[in-house]
Amino acid sequence: MSHPWHAWILLLAPGKILDGLMKVRETELVPVTPNLWQIELGVLRMWHRALFRSETIGTCAAHPVRANWRARLLAYRPLRFPFLLAERAVAPWDMSGFLSSPDRITRHLLGAHHDETQFIYDLQMLTLYPGWLAELRRRLTAVLEQDSARSRWLRDLTVHEQYHESLMDGLDRFMAGPSGAGEMELAEGDGADPDISFRAYLAWCARQPPSPAETWAAWRRGAFGLHQGLIEDST
Repeated sequence: MSHPWHAWILLLAPGKILDGLMKVRETELVPVTPNLWQIELGVLRMWHRALFRSETIGTCAAHPVRANWRARLLAYRPLRFPFLLAERAVAPWDMSGFLSSPDRITRHLLGAHHDETQFIYDLQMLTLYPGWLAELRRRLTAVLEQDSARSRWLRDLTVHEQYHESLMDGLDRFMAGPSGAGEMELAEGDGADPDISFRAYLAWCARQPPSPAETWAAWRRGAFGLHQGLIEDST
């Protein structure tokens, strides 16, 4: 299947994105599965967040930085970034999430800090891959219960105290949800926030104009912006 030029620029591997969307449809993760163009708009929204709302990524307000020199150095995000890349805990080119394997998503959860309940996004992604929530729990248990060079490194790489404990608590509550695919109770508004919930991100994408022409028309009439998306449906 041929894809438009902009899909290759924004999505890098549009065929793989379509495979991911098929998993979304098969698992009924959301009521309406977005199309490829709507995912492109979602990718642009993610780039907008990274460039203009970077304070929402990799920071923590609830817990202090771990009291050792390595964690204190890694608290500076520009210094932390190359180590996250080497750990394969981040994939900055994958703004849709669909290019990342379940192993990379698991590495991301173990090595990259998620503030409060932001890890719910990646837990929802892992439901697309049978058995990987259990695999995450196995690896997370090793971090929490083993005092090894590996576990100390992952604790310092996530910088803040109590991160892995909070992740385990959230994972257990998530896995205890309906059919083991889970949902955990989120603060009011968080469940509909595309920054926090993968389901909300997909729903945001599905609400956007379904084609470039319709997006252009919405933008011209002042009804579309990258952060808020489509803000009214009438022409």
